[in-house]
Amino acid sequence: MIAKLEPEFLPMVKVINDYKAAVAKADSQKVVICVERNGGLMAVYNLDTFKENTGHDEENYAIAERIIKTLLWAKGGFKVYIAGSKYIYERIAADYSIGGAREFDYNFMARVYEKPFEVVYVENIEDAPAENDVSSPVGRHLDGCRIGFDAGGSDRKVSAVIDGETVYSEEVVWFPKLESDPSYHYQGILSAMKTAASHMPRVDAIGVSSAGVYIDNKIMVASLFLKVSDEDFEKHVKNMYLDVAKEIGDVPVEVANDGDVTALAGAMSLEDNNVLGVAMGTSEAAGYVDKDGNITGWLNELAFVPVDFNKGAMVDEWSGDYGCGVKYFSQDAVIKLAPKAGIELDESLSPAEKLKVVQGLMEKDDSRAADIYDTIGTYFGYTIAYYSMFYDIKHVLIMGRVTSGKGGTILLAKANEVLNTEFPELASKVELHIPDEKARRVGQSVAAASLPKINK
Repeated sequence: MIAKLEPEFLPMVKVINDYKAAVAKADSQKVVICVERNGGLMAVYNLDTFKENTGHDEENYAIAERIIKTLLWAKGGFKVYIAGSKYIYERIAADYSIGGAREFDYNFMARVYEKPFEVVYVENIEDAPAENDVSSPVGRHLDGCRIGFDAGGSDRKVSAVIDGETVYSEEVVWFPKLESDPSYHYQGILSAMKTAASHMPRVDAIGVSSAGVYIDNKIMVASLFLKVSDEDFEKHVKNMYLDVAKEIGDVPVEVANDGDVTALAGAMSLEDNNVLGVAMGTSEAAGYVDKDGNITGWLNELAFVPVDFNKGAMVDEWSGDYGCGVKYFSQDAVIKLAPKAGIELDESLSPAEKLKVVQGLMEKDDSRAADIYDTIGTYFGYTIAYYSMFYDIKHVLIMGRVTSGKGGTILLAKANEVLNTEFPELASKVELHIPDEKARRVGQSVAAASLPKINK
């Protein structure tokens, strides 16, 4: 199916499926790609490629490069092992280096995992590392007196939860992304937790949901601290949630990415597992709950996962890469498509205001606005099929301001149409949801409160 306003959209899943079909009819070789993250955990992808030196080396590299990029941003990692192709290894090693095409990814992963980023060649296929993945049974604990804290970019929410019932909750406006002094963030978080604590006889556990990347409850990268210097981040921010919790008491603390907590809230509400949550807002945020109902510890930074193989696709300003999710599943996608739909947006408006203009037209059933959501729905249907190559999915929760109102309904219907038409087998096992009020009954801060297990 063609994306209505962007016919040049080249879905990753179609390109890879076509490549695999062509390789199956030719002389081929096996390549094993392994990505290592914290604790020796390993994601492995087996790829059959055209035999080297048969005129397809560039094609082999192009596919492997996109798969490696996907593994890094979906699962996370600081070391890439490549077995079976010296050519692919040399190209990837050049990309992931200072001055290389993927220098942004190289630096980001090194910072997250606090280890130098490496690309390693493995001579023999049989010596490639084995898959090693565990998920932690985090969440769904509702016993005792708990604080659930949800740190957003424009407001912070906190709940006092006793045996699964919210006895107090509050939302406070704050401006963490504008503040360079980390004491602003510290005092705001501490104040919220003290307020929640004052509504309970004691505090047994603290759970935190926050945008960013967290390893062992430490803040590795988070947009809330955008203005904080690297030096202050290292000294005062990295352990901030743990430090605040100590002031409340010596209790279990669990910090998780807000996308994962959203997926957890969805899983609790649906009373099922294998849930991928995708929020389309300022950027694309995501989270995942696996078959055991656990948060995986994967990065799930799908904003940087490639979804469009077209090298002429829009480039993300931050990573410098083309065709990544942020330009397809966020307000940027709506703004990108508006002129193609014949909608002129006032350049003096902020991105959020531009989105509101399109949403206003959509509420009036403007066919131009409908075409924008139809196009994003096409992107999304193909992309769910691509994500399912890396995630075992039964439910997809679609959230965020881009999906609100009539536009979200069109987006959802189109994504379902793509799945049913192009991927009927997958469509039979995956359900797409826009959360209704019933699904929202397990709030983000309550799901956050359920993260830690109380040591009896």
